[in-house]
Amino acid sequence: DPSSEDFRKEDFPFYWLARVHGQYTQNMERLLKKVDLDVARWRVLWILNQNGQSSISEISTHAIAKLSTITKIVYRMKDDGLIDTAQSAEDGRVTQVCITPQGLAMIERMQGVTSELFKRSFVGLTESQVERLNKTLETVFHNLESF
Repeated sequence: DPSSEDFRKEDFPFYWLARVHGQYTQNMERLLKKVDLDVARWRVLWILNQNGQSSISEISTHAIAKLSTITKIVYRMKDDGLIDTAQSAEDGRVTQVCITPQGLAMIERMQGVTSELFKRSFVGLTESQVERLNKTLETVFHNLESF
């Protein structure tokens, strides 16, 4: 409990989550710079690669970023030829985003520069430990989501 007198930051899970996220982001930015990308554009490409065609708001939800920020990123990526956009057939107010062949090629380049970071991140952990970590973090996420 951060309000207790004997509180130590090292005992607080959010301290470690913030440190891990910060270190991971710094490493990713450095690696992605080699292929002229950043973490935000990496996220958009991975979301589209996994989910297929998605609306800008769906991308925003999965990237945990503001809709206005993702909208700007999407249109920059469209200008770069990595993705394409179209109006939704069901709802003209919705912009659908899909990955282009150039975007798929970029994913391969991204994997080339980042795969070692992913491997090294979990050295010393078993597959079941990583699965348990994911489940624990998912539970914390849902607890915060409903707050």
